[in-house]
Amino acid sequence: MRLLLVEDDKLLGDGIQAGLQQSGYAVDWMENGEQAEAALQTEDYEIMILDLGLPGRSGLDVLKSLRAADNDLPVLILTARDTVSDRVQGLDAGADDYLIKPFDLAELNARIRALVRRHKGRASPLIEHGNLVLDPAAHTVTLDGKPVKLSQREFAILHMLLENRGKVLSRARLEEGLYAWGEEVESNAVEVYIHHLRKKLGPGLIRTLRGVGYVIDKPA
Repeated sequence: MRLLLVEDDKLLGDGIQAGLQQSGYAVDWMENGEQAEAALQTEDYEIMILDLGLPGRSGLDVLKSLRAADNDLPVLILTARDTVSDRVQGLDAGADDYLIKPFDLAELNARIRALVRRHKGRASPLIEHGNLVLDPAAHTVTLDGKPVKLSQREFAILHMLLENRGKVLSRARLEEGLYAWGEEVESNAVEVYIHHLRKKLGPGLIRTLRGVGYVIDKPA
């Protein structure tokens, strides 16, 4: 899952990026509003984590422009501004959630999962598909009640496909969810991960549309 982090504090930004990467996210980190808007025009993200106090173009301006363009990307605001009026202003500008600095990384992860869950229209924290259950919080997968050991990127691909059941995801779209800017994209990595998932979860789960991409069909 690919996230956009917009934070001008280098120490904090580096810590958030590293922590989220350890949780399995691909994180593009921008340090000002202009960079953030350029990234939003060229990449697809699952969520934006946005600081308000940015140099130059403010986080609030970035948020207002995003919503003016009718973009419904979930936005979590990070800020040291903890007055009620600041929170109201951010939420009324289109933010989906608000987290005051300093914060715990575990809470940030939980809020990200909740925002993505709501955006996908899921009520349950678990993603269930027949006898397959994926738990985004615990980072576990079970099949017929038995745990299945997946690598971080195998888990990420399965998560993306399950979140988008019935929708074909191209190889490029899956790669975008695995790799942030600056990371080397391994040749045929997606095909290798799909092969491993089929060996571990059964050959019928993930369907290939040759020349188009991969899909997990919705239950009949």
